[in-house]
Amino acid sequence: MNVTTRGIVFNKVKYGESSLIVKVLTEELGLQSYLVKGVNSKNARLKPSLFQPLSLLEMVVYHKGVHGLQHIKEARIAQPWQHIPFSPEKQSILMFLDEVLYKTIRHETPDKELFQWIFQALVWFDLEEKNFLNFHLLFLIQLARFLGFSPKKETGGEETLPFFDMQEGHFAQTRPGHPYYLESQQTETFFTLTQIGLEGLKNFHINNTQRRSMVDALVTYYQLHLPELGKIKSLEVLRVMSEAGKSK
Repeated sequence: MNVTTRGIVFNKVKYGESSLIVKVLTEELGLQSYLVKGVNSKNARLKPSLFQPLSLLEMVVYHKGVHGLQHIKEARIAQPWQHIPFSPEKQSILMFLDEVLYKTIRHETPDKELFQWIFQALVWFDLEEKNFLNFHLLFLIQLARFLGFSPKKETGGEETLPFFDMQEGHFAQTRPGHPYYLESQQTETFFTLTQIGLEGLKNFHINNTQRRSMVDALVTYYQLHLPELGKIKSLEVLRVMSEAGKSK
């Protein structure tokens, strides 16, 4: 049957001489793999440029209702990027988030709340010109809710508890008896991220060293709760670009 749906591109691999296999999170059908034939031919209806990391698409797909490769009948960009193509820092953040999403989301059934949250967050990230450097930190905090290990937000009265136990996923009054925890300064930053939304990033300021430390902590947090995640290869690119953007 034909299904009209929005999609978010997670991954593409070359298949044969002129085809692609594209992994797409769709709004109506969940995570799907599509065979796109002849993308490099002169008369191709579907061009490779449609399937860049985290491209936001409008699609008409032919869905067979069984596992395996599906087919895209029509596709167009739903939300053209305005600033991402011209910002190396945004591109490195996008690459990092794409790898995390590809390795963590396995929803073969539709999750419209997750889809809409990712879609709108990416649109905000593209359009925000000044306060985007910490976007990936907030994104990982909020994505954890959909993945089942959202940080528990207990506090000690009106103040944040001094430690965050990454292994147990909660704030703690005493230092845990294992090495996977955050000290007080990192805990305070981490807690703030659990309390704000995208607009809150406009008043959330940390320096480059703190940002790098926090993204490392968040990757460790993910690896503890999703052992299959493995190494995030794009993290090093993100670090290099973060160093380049120190003056900001």
